[in-house]
Amino acid sequence: MSVASKRAAARRGRSRSRSRSRRPTRGPLARILPLGAALFVLSLGGGVALAHWHGTAKPVPGAADDTDRLIASPSLTPEASDPPRADRSIPEQGRTPPSPRPPVKVPASGPGTFTTAQASGRAAGSGPPRRYRVQVEDGIDISAKDAAAEIEQILAHPRGWAAHGRGSFRLVSGADADFVIRIATPATADRLCRAQGLDTGGELNCETADGVVVNLRRWMLGSPTFTGSAAEYRHLIINHEVGHEIGNREHLGCPGPGRLAPVMMQQIKGLDGCRSNAWPYDQDGTYITGPTL
Repeated sequence: MSVASKRAAARRGRSRSRSRSRRPTRGPLARILPLGAALFVLSLGGGVALAHWHGTAKPVPGAADDTDRLIASPSLTPEASDPPRADRSIPEQGRTPPSPRPPVKVPASGPGTFTTAQASGRAAGSGPPRRYRVQVEDGIDISAKDAAAEIEQILAHPRGWAAHGRGSFRLVSGADADFVIRIATPATADRLCRAQGLDTGGELNCETADGVVVNLRRWMLGSPTFTGSAAEYRHLIINHEVGHEIGNREHLGCPGPGRLAPVMMQQIKGLDGCRSNAWPYDQDGTYITGPTL
């Protein structure tokens, strides 16, 4: 080998040696850095996924449909089965009690004029009917037609006078009525009853020569001695006063403690141990009676 060739070979050897010395050594840090970068990328992706999970991420343009489906999916929403947060923050409260009804106001007096119910009905009971018309004093909040319909039902009740052959009744509106049932304010009722020599004291009903006078206070409020509603007490008013009209002139007393009071008993004055009752007959069709007073 010539001297020139030997020098060229030496230069090539030194060049390879320098190239090998410049190659970096792969130590621990070199291996950690790529792993950390990968974890960082994964953490970013996890943050985006977490934001979608709770519905806080802003939708990417063009991907709104996918985001909506992810948030709305019950299987992917951890709190889907929980009650709304607003419900959890408000303590459970009891039901609000109903407001008390205002007391019924009964006018003490009226003009003394009456409106006749323009209504008629079928006869209740067998035999020639006793015709009656219904009148309501003007200026009170009661419809004469409605009152007549209610009285008609009372007189046709299965435990009433008509159902057991003690009377037959028919509602009419003309002047050919056999008797009149008037609903009047306490002052007017007192005046009409006083004309028959009866003292009703602003509280009681009465039977007069031309029919029955019903005190509006009793019609609206019932009686403090009667167990039942005011509507049920109206049965007692009509049955008691019409009972006089068909010939039961005497009042009856209590037949014994715990027994039903007769309808011809003045139950508003006390029951004397009897149970309040609004019908002339019991459920078996037996007339409810008691000692004559």
